[in-house]
Amino acid sequence: MALTWCAVVAFLPLLYAVTLADDESLLPVGAIHAGFAAAMALPLVWARRRPCAVLAVLLAELLVAVALAQPAERVWPLMPVADLLVCFTTATRSRRTGLAAAATTLIVQEAAWHAALLTQGLRVFASGFLALSVLLGLGVVVAWTAGTALRQRREYGQALRAQAELQAVTADRLRIARELHDMVAHSIGVIAIQAGAGARVIDSRPEQARDALAAIEAASRQTLQGLRHMLGVLREPPAASEPEPVPLSGLADLDRLAETTTAAGVRVDVRRQGEPRGLPPAMDRCAFRIVQESVTNVVRHAGARHCQVVLDYAPHELRIDITDDGRGTATTPASPSSGYGIAGMRERAALLDGRLSAGPRPEGGFRVTATLPIPSPTSARGRAQTAHVEAR
Repeated sequence: MALTWCAVVAFLPLLYAVTLADDESLLPVGAIHAGFAAAMALPLVWARRRPCAVLAVLLAELLVAVALAQPAERVWPLMPVADLLVCFTTATRSRRTGLAAAATTLIVQEAAWHAALLTQGLRVFASGFLALSVLLGLGVVVAWTAGTALRQRREYGQALRAQAELQAVTADRLRIARELHDMVAHSIGVIAIQAGAGARVIDSRPEQARDALAAIEAASRQTLQGLRHMLGVLREPPAASEPEPVPLSGLADLDRLAETTTAAGVRVDVRRQGEPRGLPPAMDRCAFRIVQESVTNVVRHAGARHCQVVLDYAPHELRIDITDDGRGTATTPASPSSGYGIAGMRERAALLDGRLSAGPRPEGGFRVTATLPIPSPTSARGRAQTAHVEAR
């Protein structure tokens, strides 16, 4: 506000100089002329906060000046300043307000101009004065058009930011949904199967029931640990002094996953082909989640006894193949047409520019095949892809 006052005060001498009439001199300063210049300049202090009110004051000053028969040299600055206020009002206020400001300014300026011509005994429709009337109208139209363009640009920017925020929220929801699904579905499937097995043998073979309860306890603790970690991340990021959270599961946990699933009644064999090597963290987690979800589907839906997981480390890609000997028909819950598991696996693979296919095998059972390209860690594309997946 102080800067605005300083700018208006500095503008007063210039305004005084450019509004001198033909019979007036710059010095000595005329009190009436100086007061008129101050009356034109002072409302501009509030132009940014209340442009409509300031525009109304300037238009009223224009009408008063014409009624007092002031010369055109004295009142002309009111017209371009009014046009600038029309542009600012249109850009910062609603479309209806901007249109009303432009129409009011156009009517008042034309009326004041023609009234000044009539008081001087001049013809309104003379060619020179008619051209000036068109110029006044053109100034208002240009100001309104510029303000409309600025407002539309601002609204477009706001819409883009809102869309980006919505996409970020949606991506977070999908990521959390995938993590929860992958984390909980497998453990609950194992728990359900172990609970059923324990209930059947609790009287005849209590030692097997005890093993089933131990497996249920281990699966429950693992799931609770993962849920606590996720909830902690959702609530707030850890402080620098706090210990690092438990990292998300990766292919290093694949053997443990196989042991847990085997204890649940489905034997899982893990084979590694090629030369196993370290993968980017995003790809490592993605590969593990695909295997985990596939094995979970086998445990819960396939009715299989055996499942085989093959990791093929090719030079530029990782191929994952999960097969089982269950009832892999298109109508089983493990088919791609139902549930969110396979859809989530496809989303994970697509984030890494990979491919995933799932469906029943002709010889029986079900197959899930994923191909994940391995980006070079030194390439710009590889770094950008890893950063994008980490953000998702």
